[in-house]
Amino acid sequence: MPSLLAWVDHDSEARDRTLRILALFQERESRDELGLGGVRDSFADQLFPGTSTIQTRLRYMLIVPWIYMGLEEERIPASEFAQRADTAERNLIEPLMASDDLAGVFGRTAGRRVKRLPSSVYWAGLGTWGIRTVPYSQDEYHRRIGEVYRARDAAEQKAGERTRRGDDREVTELAGQTWHPRIPGPPEGFPDEIDFALTREEASFLLDRIHFSHPDSLLSHLARNCEPADVEAPWLHPDYAGFSPAQEELLHHARLFSEVMHGASLVYNILLAELRNWADRIDEHRQAFEEWHQGLAHKEVADWDLARLWSLTMDHGHTITARTRAFVESWARMFKDGSLDLADDESARRTIQVRETSLKRARSRFRNQRALDQWGGRSGVGRLLYRWPNVSILLEDLYRGLNEEDGNA
Repeated sequence: MPSLLAWVDHDSEARDRTLRILALFQERESRDELGLGGVRDSFADQLFPGTSTIQTRLRYMLIVPWIYMGLEEERIPASEFAQRADTAERNLIEPLMASDDLAGVFGRTAGRRVKRLPSSVYWAGLGTWGIRTVPYSQDEYHRRIGEVYRARDAAEQKAGERTRRGDDREVTELAGQTWHPRIPGPPEGFPDEIDFALTREEASFLLDRIHFSHPDSLLSHLARNCEPADVEAPWLHPDYAGFSPAQEELLHHARLFSEVMHGASLVYNILLAELRNWADRIDEHRQAFEEWHQGLAHKEVADWDLARLWSLTMDHGHTITARTRAFVESWARMFKDGSLDLADDESARRTIQVRETSLKRARSRFRNQRALDQWGGRSGVGRLLYRWPNVSILLEDLYRGLNEEDGNA
């Protein structure tokens, strides 16, 4: 398989773009060691619906449907459908790796042995954006494709009967529909030739889907109104002043949650480093904790309305348990107190230990020596960014497609 950057000498612009995208991929959010994932994902789904931390490039939102549309056109039976789709996705690795933009290729390292394919990563997002219209899980779709064919045949038969009767009334047939009726077709040469560059038509379709499906989301606002921004977090976006009041409020609470709970993760790492008598890591995490504490907007945290935090994040498709709320509120209260040195306060340290132990039980690093010995020295130390590194890449892909001069990738 070709080297990732073997082609860069002949295309400096593509090289710079790929290096920037690769750098963003390195900013993946940390593992959730303290059970904050429900709150994190509630914020992320409201800000950037249809996205995930394992999506890589925007054109996969079309490549996946193109694969399935081709199989449907061939009328591949249910007994073969899943395997044929799997093979088709793996066959795409080689042409994508032959393109001038390799960042984000599924299978870039593992090749055809890649374990997770784009269809499984993008399936939920395709439904969220209304590109996938069939209401099935991916496995259900594979198993029930025969039903789709039969429903489609029945709809076509009814349409033919109307034509024979001279009934020219416009009728919208949804039976057997699996993909949005206005989805652009695959480019010439697909699937043997394909890259990640969106045509203007494709980008316009995706923009329409984002806005129509989630018009009030920050994702829609950024896609419609803003150029890509090279910033570390969405609340640092240069067009922040143009966000709606609802978007600003959501980002305000998302930022405070990220900043405040980052301290809890740092204390967790201090505790583990102390248990391991790992001097270098103790110093590293204590220094990070001091920098965190000094960098916080203490007045904002003191005024943080936790009741509003929960009203914004509860009942948005993710479980946020009473224990999670109690843990967050306990940690936030200790910080708001202002008199506690949270890195050394016994109550604060105990709060972190009890939380991790209640989540991991027998696998807790505070109880399980083997788990502690396997700890790599850092765990969950990245700040919550709510998928922003991935979203930045998707938005850049969209922007470039919308600004294609001739509409050709």
